[in-house]
Amino acid sequence: MRKLGIRDADLEETFARSGGPGGQNVNKVATAVTLRHRPSGISVTVQDSRSQAVNRKLARERLFDAIQSARERQRAVQIAKREKMRRRKSPRPPALKAKILEAKRKRGELKRQRAKIEI
Repeated sequence: MRKLGIRDADLEETFARSGGPGGQNVNKVATAVTLRHRPSGISVTVQDSRSQAVNRKLARERLFDAIQSARERQRAVQIAKREKMRRRKSPRPPALKAKILEAKRKRGELKRQRAKIEI
């Protein structure tokens, strides 16, 4: 939690009855855990085990993984945006620019040949 900079006060934990295998225990005891990180809005629900304590532990692990992957995605998007701007601002190499201008000149000449003939 310290590594990601998450405080206990930022987490909202709710419990509910889970479904699936577990028999009478899951029908009577609130073993499903929903953990929500308030600042980011990321939420995780775990009902893998019959034990609430195990589900709480799993929910914390999954929430931390989700927060970390979201931060990594956001960082990758920022890097990609920065790189795109860098590529857009860099000048074209002289050889490429000459090639583009030559292709434009040829295209213009071809279009001039198709123009209407004036009498």
